[in-house]
Amino acid sequence: ELSITQLIAIGVGSTVGAGVYVLVGTVAREHSGPALTLSFLIAGIAAALSAFCYAELASRCPSAGSAYHYSYICVGEGVAWLIGWALILEYTIGGSAVARGISPNLALFFGGPNSLPWILARHELPWLDVVVDPCAAALVFLVTALLCVGIKESTFVQGIVTVLNCCVMLFVIIAGSYIGFQTGWVGYKVSGGFLPYGVNGMLAGSATVFFAYIGFDSVASTAEEVKNPQRDLPLGIATSLSICCSLYMLVSVVIVGLVPYFAMDPDTPISSAFARHGMQWAMYLVTSGAVLALCSTLMGSLLPQPRILMAMARDGLLPSFFSDVSEKTQVPVKSTIVTGICAASLAFFMDVSQLAGMVSVGTLLAFTIVAVSILILRYVPPDEVPLPSSLQASFRLSQECDEEKVGSPLGDGNHEQGTSEIKDVIVVESIDDPLIEKQLYANKLDELKRRKTAARSIASVCVGVLILTASASVSFLPFLVRCFACVFGGLVLLAGLGVLSWIDQDDGRHSFGHSGGFICPFVPLLPVMCILINTYLLINLGGGTWMRVGVWLVMGVFVYIFYGRTHSSLTDVVYVSLAQANEIYGSPSSSGFVA
Repeated sequence: ELSITQLIAIGVGSTVGAGVYVLVGTVAREHSGPALTLSFLIAGIAAALSAFCYAELASRCPSAGSAYHYSYICVGEGVAWLIGWALILEYTIGGSAVARGISPNLALFFGGPNSLPWILARHELPWLDVVVDPCAAALVFLVTALLCVGIKESTFVQGIVTVLNCCVMLFVIIAGSYIGFQTGWVGYKVSGGFLPYGVNGMLAGSATVFFAYIGFDSVASTAEEVKNPQRDLPLGIATSLSICCSLYMLVSVVIVGLVPYFAMDPDTPISSAFARHGMQWAMYLVTSGAVLALCSTLMGSLLPQPRILMAMARDGLLPSFFSDVSEKTQVPVKSTIVTGICAASLAFFMDVSQLAGMVSVGTLLAFTIVAVSILILRYVPPDEVPLPSSLQASFRLSQECDEEKVGSPLGDGNHEQGTSEIKDVIVVESIDDPLIEKQLYANKLDELKRRKTAARSIASVCVGVLILTASASVSFLPFLVRCFACVFGGLVLLAGLGVLSWIDQDDGRHSFGHSGGFICPFVPLLPVMCILINTYLLINLGGGTWMRVGVWLVMGVFVYIFYGRTHSSLTDVVYVSLAQANEIYGSPSSSGFVA
């Protein structure tokens, strides 16, 4: 059902949240100053590295599982399970946090904070010391019902909300530019200059605003509902990210120029900037933009999770209940309802703002594993595929037929059959020639050696990145120890990158998945840079965040051990070469099999 226009609506709507209405003031005051625009540009370039990797994998393997599915194919089931488990946490908490943020903004239209009607207002339960938010839960249920109606209908509504939000941001850009030219852009004439906190401050601001770009990956989760995934998925991801980056940069250029960075309101920087110039009424327009952005982000948070649950259930790692697709609406209704109930419960009972850092862990882990999957796909793509038990009889039958062809007498059958058998025997005899056999054996050894070298180099890159980013981030170690660890990690990283640049990529990459789509450029440099940036951001999320995420991941390990492994679709499979798999899947007996 989905075209490129609808994909752009999903990508922009899921990415441009209310954060931009707050981040502008906070980052400008504390990190970047007037150089905030450069911070958004650098963060956008860093996000584009992940977008390139997503675009190739989405084009080759269009599946609803997104990063879970890519890591399942390229890395393995265990790692894929952890990625999927982390994404479940991300989308649930993310949706709940967004829903909780809508009610305070809505209250401004009713006269100020805590002015919502009684049935929607927040109430404290003194015996539980809990503040419930009926408005947040109601909004989650409303979005859940919309998603159950159908992907085309929900995308249409999200598109309208996204267009209205973009119109508010365009108003900020145009009206702000007019005021700026009238007043002389006082924000750029401050005494501290363009970089008051230096280059380090600008880079620190980039790390903060990077999370404003999270959301474009939700486009990949709709792959199975796209009309032309090979063409439209890469274009949808790239276009939505470009629009978001342009809007962020233009808004930051205008707002930083209207008010000196040190005088910005950290909570309401945009509306207060207009109020300083006599446009108090703009507060309501900006607030409506924030509400629209939150509603669009809420839809973007609840849309991917049912599809990831569906993909995990199809692989046997979750109960088949989650993989059911409604015949009428063609969406996973049961998974969507479960997702909505969980998100609504969290939004109703819990203040999830303290857990907001956990949302970033799932996204950054997904970005990292997608970049690793690109390296694996290019250098050591899977040369064997699992054959389900339903097709193992076809595999044994084809093996028996091959043996009969080689061993049958030439005189059997008609003349045409005998001619073909003579050709087969000639081919077999030519392969038995010692010189040809020796050359084939040597080529096979060279290929095995290349694959082993590539695999070790990819591992070297990952280990080097981990050592380098960890040693650069920890502050309790002595300075010399940190320097030595950084140098060692950098050398390990550069060694792996150098070997990957020197050796050839695997020929199998051309036939892996759907060919003819988008190809990620500058491999291996681009994926390695993506791994480096995302790992650095992951390590700097804080110890408290990692402790909470660690508890969730340990729970996931136990679920995988006691349920996922025992019910996995890989338990009774036989691994066969790609050529044999293509032959079996193309036979009439396997025409009903869906890979």
